[in-house]
Amino acid sequence: MGKLVPKQVAVTPVEKFREFLVTRGMRLTHERDTIVREIFSDHDHFDCEDIASRLDKPQDGNRVSRATVYRTVTQLEEAGLIRKVARANDREVYEHDYGYPQHDHFICQKCDKLIEFRNEDISAILDKVSLEMGFRMTGHRLEAHGICSECAKPPSRRHRKLDMI
Repeated sequence: MGKLVPKQVAVTPVEKFREFLVTRGMRLTHERDTIVREIFSDHDHFDCEDIASRLDKPQDGNRVSRATVYRTVTQLEEAGLIRKVARANDREVYEHDYGYPQHDHFICQKCDKLIEFRNEDISAILDKVSLEMGFRMTGHRLEAHGICSECAKPPSRRHRKLDMI
């Protein structure tokens, strides 16, 4: 259950987004391009505030506004390049969907840690059940909530001298 490895894609996320915008009669502005490049610069989960604060400093003489970040993130989700992942604290957190394999998540309810994993047995069970029910499945998303191994550890406590008597 190591880190997810991106799949090889023929079209970059920026070009894929440009194609999406053209279908909407829009263009890829410098600000939108900057946002897409920032989001796809690593595979970390993020929220709009993360991206806005990273782009709050002038880039090439231009600052990217928070409003543009929020609008662009919504458009990236509509384009199928990113998707929302639930979190225990109800923040809208996103991850890359384009260029990454199908995977699922364990979500710690104590520290909000997201643990990504792939499991072919889960996919096989879903394929079997969907076939039995005559359902044409196009994908799935599993988010299991609980407590991660770090948060489940008992607190370490030093023994006081009086406890040792």
